[in-house]
Amino acid sequence: MINRITEQPSHHDDLEKKSTRDLLIGINAEDKTVPIAVEKSIPQIESLIDKVVSQLLNGGRLFYIGAGTSGRLGVIDASECPPTYGVPSDLVIGIIAGGDMAIRKSIEHAEDDPRQAWQDLKTYHISEKDFVIGIAASGTTPYVVYGLEDCRHNNVPTGCITCNTNTPLEANADYPIVAVVGPEFVTGSTRMKSGTAQKLILNMISTSVMIRLGKVKGNRMVDMQLTNVKLKDRAAKMVVQKLNLDYEDAVSLLQKYGSVRAVLDNYDNR
Repeated sequence: MINRITEQPSHHDDLEKKSTRDLLIGINAEDKTVPIAVEKSIPQIESLIDKVVSQLLNGGRLFYIGAGTSGRLGVIDASECPPTYGVPSDLVIGIIAGGDMAIRKSIEHAEDDPRQAWQDLKTYHISEKDFVIGIAASGTTPYVVYGLEDCRHNNVPTGCITCNTNTPLEANADYPIVAVVGPEFVTGSTRMKSGTAQKLILNMISTSVMIRLGKVKGNRMVDMQLTNVKLKDRAAKMVVQKLNLDYEDAVSLLQKYGSVRAVLDNYDNR
């Protein structure tokens, strides 16, 4: 029997008797501990990122697999990579137990199928070039645990993000990340501190990977897709700042070349 820290009783009790202000103060106090837990995991995160970068540079892809909140967080992170960094939609892929319907509606039984993750991965023709990160706060979700086990049997390198120690998920990951955030404000509600830790770590992974792949210049997202007014304005301001042009000229160049990077490359080579 695994003693899951995420299931231990909250440090706060009689929640139903507390005022709204006291509830907010308590939740905030617990949330403040999460970045400290994540900071302790930086060496593990670093090792995983270095391996992911190596895989992607050799033609591989990054997959996230998870169930419930963990799966949704992986899908969100993956879906934000193309518009933010201009990468193909199949470079970072989020898979959730139960399929896309589970993004909006809870399909709890889906996480208990030990063989479905591998079936889901096989639809993408998963290979040794790829990298799979299993996300599960508990570290025991069958969909995720056995998904990584199947990856290992097929020589696909793996990592994980969990909030409990000495779990089957950690044991099946080549590059485990364990962020121990402690008991939740509401006992067992891992969408709270555990979910926050997972989101922070996913931010660190995808952002660092994209920077290492050359998708950022200085501190700017030079390959972002110009798909709405906000992003077009941001891009124009980048060009104005970088090339000391009028705003209207920057807009014209972006319309001509399609991205901040293309503008900068072509302007420098004139």
